[in-house]
Amino acid sequence: MDIDAFVTVNQPTWDRLEQLVRRRRSLDGAEVDELVELYQRVATHLSIVRSSSHDPLLVGRLSSLVARARSAVTGAHAPAWREFVRFWTVSFPVAAYRSWRWWLGATLASAAVAVAAGAWVAGSPEVQAVLGTPEEIRQLVEHDFADYYSENPAGSFAAHVWTNNAWVAAQCIAFSVLLGVPILYVLLMNALNVGVTGGLMAAAGKSDIFFGLIIPHGLLELTAVFLAAGAGLKLGWTAVDPGPRPRGQALAEQGRVIVSVAIGLVVVLLVSGLIEALVTPSPLPTWARIGIGVAAEAAFLGYVAYFGRRAVREGESGDVERAPDVVPAG
Repeated sequence: MDIDAFVTVNQPTWDRLEQLVRRRRSLDGAEVDELVELYQRVATHLSIVRSSSHDPLLVGRLSSLVARARSAVTGAHAPAWREFVRFWTVSFPVAAYRSWRWWLGATLASAAVAVAAGAWVAGSPEVQAVLGTPEEIRQLVEHDFADYYSENPAGSFAAHVWTNNAWVAAQCIAFSVLLGVPILYVLLMNALNVGVTGGLMAAAGKSDIFFGLIIPHGLLELTAVFLAAGAGLKLGWTAVDPGPRPRGQALAEQGRVIVSVAIGLVVVLLVSGLIEALVTPSPLPTWARIGIGVAAEAAFLGYVAYFGRRAVREGESGDVERAPDVVPAG
């Protein structure tokens, strides 16, 4: 397509739409009909330009014009509470649901590494000797591991845990811009840390304490980290294989989807942090603490499965609603 000729032919249409958008509050009936018609026509022009041209200025100009025209046609945005409800019933769960294969893969791979590392450490006194002196290991398994959950006030501890876990999740999301490769390192270090600690506790005959303190908050916490990693890996893979869409468009859409994941995980990690601060070190029986953790995990997975599957059936993708550069053509 000759883009210069295309611009020359359609420039009057774009200018007229621009005029109508500026005067949207004083349009008569015929002009409103013209606004709707031109909005649909220019939205189609935008689609053509995006698929045929690499001119970012032209794409940006038409994107802005179509977005403003859409706002004029559709009127005011929905109330904030509707946007809030939509995020938690559509945007976040469908983004998580659509990437379930990626975070399931991250979960299984991390679990395999953690179990292998734990078994190796637990069964090898030589490895244990490399990890620390007998006094250091004894301090860890008899005091430090359990004391970690109760040595600080619950409020400040919850804030610390939330910040730390949010940072790990943020790393997984941020590293997606590097094709997701560093995410594998983050997952590896996290799995080795859990596995080594578990192995040392098992070698000392304290597996019950380890799992009794890890499971209540760890199920939801690690699920959040794996979801962040899965979404980041999916975005990284999109750069390699964008599918039938242009690579720039695919990356933009998946990038906006990952924003939904990042925002949603802030709350998920807050919940896991509260469990870690209030439930894990509590005097409740071990079965009760584990039960709370399992219930929280089941609730989250059920939430993602129910709302995510429903949103997929409705054709939702998790893309940020009303994104200015993705406007449907009429």
